Amino acid sequence: MEIKIKLNGKLIKEDVDAGTLLIDWLRAHKCFSVKRGCETSNCGLCTVFVNDKPVLSCSVLVARANGCSVTTLEGLQKEAEEFGAYIANEGAEQCGFCNPGFMMNAIAMFRENPDPTDDEIRAYLAGNLCRCSGYEGQLRGIKKYLQYKKGE
Repeated sequence: MEIKIKLNGKLIKEDVDAGTLLIDWLRAHKCFSVKRGCETSNCGLCTVFVNDKPVLSCSVLVARANGCSVTTLEGLQKEAEEFGAYIANEGAEQCGFCNPGFMMNAIAMFRENPDPTDDEIRAYLAGNLCRCSGYEGQLRGIKKYLQYKKGE
């Protein structure tokens, strides 16, 4: 089947197998920030934006993204670099494997709720699995980044 997807701002038109998962299609297009972790939609490593909403690409067929705009971390480099520095400075970047999915969800949260409480941050990011940390470094990094964005 033929699909048309705007990937990180670039229109791609091609034939794909109807059963292709979005994660596999993205990785075939060199979007290596999109990672396969659990394959059960539980870890958040494969998070991407489809029409600016976070989705788990391991549980979406590429055909469902036909006609949509898909954004990966590669398409958000400026935003990701700025926020990523705060995460690293708080020691929340131990192995780094969870960072792309975590950052995608955090960026979505910043856009939807620029002034979240600690409980709202925890609830929003609950679907992101990190095996290295206790999530406190991520929470500190998010809070410091939000203070920076407010100009405090």
